[in-house]
Order: sequence, then structure tokens, then C-alpha cells
Amino acid sequence: MKPLRLDRRAVLTHGAAAAAVPLLPRMAQAKELLRMSTLGPGTSPNLVMTTFASIINRELPDYEIQVNATGAATRHVLEVAMGKTAFCMSSPAIHALMSNQQAMFAKMDQAPALAKKLRTVLNFPMGVYHIAVYDSSGITSLEGARGKRVFLGPPGGAANATMRRLFKAVAGLEPDIDYEVVKLGWDAAAASFQDGNLDIYCNPTNAPSPVLTQIAVTNPIRFLGIPQDQLDSEAVQALVSRPGFGLATIPAGVYGDNQLNEGPTNTLRVTVSIITRDTTDEAMVHDMTKAFYAGVQEMRDSAPWLQAVTPEGAVQDLNMPLHHGARRALEDLGVTIPESARA
Repeated sequence: MKPLRLDRRAVLTHGAAAAAVPLLPRMAQAKELLRMSTLGPGTSPNLVMTTFASIINRELPDYEIQVNATGAATRHVLEVAMGKTAFCMSSPAIHALMSNQQAMFAKMDQAPALAKKLRTVLNFPMGVYHIAVYDSSGITSLEGARGKRVFLGPPGGAANATMRRLFKAVAGLEPDIDYEVVKLGWDAAAASFQDGNLDIYCNPTNAPSPVLTQIAVTNPIRFLGIPQDQLDSEAVQALVSRPGFGLATIPAGVYGDNQLNEGPTNTLRVTVSIITRDTTDEAMVHDMTKAFYAGVQEMRDSAPWLQAVTPEGAVQDLNMPLHHGARRALEDLGVTIPESARA
């Protein structure tokens, strides 16, 4: 089933009628309006997916993507599976939970069947977990979070849950017992950290993050990470081994001279996805996927955070089949498609 057209293109349906008026100007075509849901401002998915929408709206005149940046990803995937939304952000971790009827899907008997209706358009790195502090705070390790005000991610979100587990795994700290968990959205948290109202600010984002780059222009900052001798611990490996997760580093100096880390910072990375339904029009998804990567290629010099968004990365950490249109587009771009990604 092709996503709903809010206004069908005006066409001449009878060949005889068309032949009788060959000199009439072609009637204007109405755009196909498509909804795309993502996370709020200040997040990598919002940056990547609003860029996706902007490129498609500019390069493919038959379509207009309208971005919805409210609500939770776990709700968005259900809306796509039910055909209520054309595209949304998901992740390998969310798809695994939905397919296995676990966590937030535990009481939803139809979750596994709905998960089978979903297809990946492309995967991209949400980024690496930045755990940022100002140098003036005196905090140099996760143990320093004790007694501090900490933003882990929006309440109920995957980032919040991941950071709770990481602080526990590395430093043995319990949320709201050993440190205060500050409940804010992404945009408000970034503003609060800039205003000095947070001691520690966590954000899974591609480096260099525009938010943190702006802060580092005038403020010495430091990133906290996983100590080298804890990388192989059972607790850290339990976080790393989840679908879509892995170990990564934040390079020294990626935020300029005001980044005080002398070497790379060990942290977690996470992959997320743009997904759609299995019945979404194949030609449309094919054209959108190719247009997006062409646009990204042109923008890389002016948007450094896009360096990590590549056609090859579109198939990293896949645990959901690719949409047929996306698979054809990626094959056109020379990407090797894993067998597990073929529906």
C-alpha cells in the first residue's frame, strides 16, 4: 500500500480526451504529503532526518515530507507499522524489543506481528555518547557524578536507560540516590547545560555536535568515559552487546583547543534507523534514498557532522530487512547488501 495521497495528482484519464486537447498546458501536480516522525531538536536523529526531509522536498518535487519532532520513538514505530505515518526513527534495539515483545512492548500481543511489517530505509549513526562537563566543575571521571545534577536523556527514553546502566556499571552509582537525575527534553537540557544549571550533560550525538561545538568555543570542557581497564567487564559488555550498540571513542581535539581530554575518550556508540512500512511505494523509496545520499555528499564540507552518514553505514547493525526500494538504491550506489537484510 502506497502512503496516502492527501490530494491526488490531476491527470487526463482518457486517451481520446488527451488527443483532442494536445495544446492545453499540463495541469499542476499536487505534492504527496508524507509524515516523518523523529526525536526533538538537539539530537542527531533530528538533524539527520530534517536534513533528509529538506533534501527530498528540494530535489523531488512530487513529494513533501512534514517532520513531526514530538513524542517517543516507541510510539512512532507503531504508527508506521499501522500505516498512520510514512517514516520514523527507530533503532535495532527498539526493533529487537518489539519483535520479542519485551520491555515497553511486553503487554502488546500484536507487537511481533506489527514488527514484521516494518522495513529499513537506511541506518545511520546516532553517534557516540558524549558525557560532558565543564572544566570548572572539577569532575574528571564518572565517579565525580556523586551528588551532582545529571542529565541522562529525556525520561523514559532509551538514552536515559542506557546512561543509568553505564553510570552503575562503571562507577556503581544509583540514579536519584547517588546523583540527581534532571528530567528535561533534549532542547531544554542543552540550554540548561549552557546556562550552568547542569553538572553533567549526556547526549548520544555525532562528533562534532553543533550544540557542544558552540559551548566549546568559549568554555573549556571535558568528556567522561569508560576507563580502559573496565572495557571488558561483564557490566560494560552487557551494554555493548545489545543490538545496534558498540564501543567507540571521542577523538581528542575534535572540539578544538577547549576540549581538555589529552587522548581519545572510550564510550558507547549507537546506530539508529529511518524506517517505513513494507508496502510503501518501491520507486518512491528508491528515489528518496538516492537523492538523500547525493545531497549529503554535497553538504559534507559545510556540515561536518554529516561525515559519518554514508551509504555503507546504511547497512551497519541491520536486524530488520531493507525496504526493496532502499535496497535497490544502495546497490546502485555500490553497497554490498548482507543476506540478512533481504526481505
